[in-house]
Amino acid sequence: MLIRLCNLVRRFWRNFLTWLSEAGQGRDTLNKDKEMTLDVGDKAPDFDLPTDGGGSVKLSDLKGKPVVIYFYPKDMTPGCTTESCEFRDAEPDFSAVNAQIIGISKDSADRHDKFKAKHDLNFILASDENSTTCEDYGTWTEKSMYGKKFMGIERSTFVIDGDGVIRNVWRKVKVKNHVAEVLAAVKAL
Repeated sequence: MLIRLCNLVRRFWRNFLTWLSEAGQGRDTLNKDKEMTLDVGDKAPDFDLPTDGGGSVKLSDLKGKPVVIYFYPKDMTPGCTTESCEFRDAEPDFSAVNAQIIGISKDSADRHDKFKAKHDLNFILASDENSTTCEDYGTWTEKSMYGKKFMGIERSTFVIDGDGVIRNVWRKVKVKNHVAEVLAAVKAL
């Protein structure tokens, strides 16, 4: 029985690490010119991405209002679900100051639909399947887990003012208390 359990655990980790590796395919190397170059005061790169519900979102169409963009690794995972649900719970406070929340990951728009429905998310989820926007914002980085290196999204958040200028940046975000910090930054604009 113990041997069977050990084999099951070993198989799980091997499949999990394979999944992580495959999730990073398509972009084998970092774009060193763009890697983490965006900072406070920089113009936010525009994007036009497919969203949940079959729509699309273009950053330049949101000019005139604050925008919170949070990049997260994967729908339906514990940390990403917690972060998204905290943004969901605080969305009325963001709306009160006319701020738009956008979550971006490599998941497909269809997967975003399922994630949004399962957790009653009340803001835009955008799909960056080819990692272009993640690269533009410096969030597509090399990661390492259990000695295996792979490409993935570094959990990061950007607050962009109504003129399209980055006003706050958080990289390597820890989920606990993060949304409250972001809301305070938006209110301070």
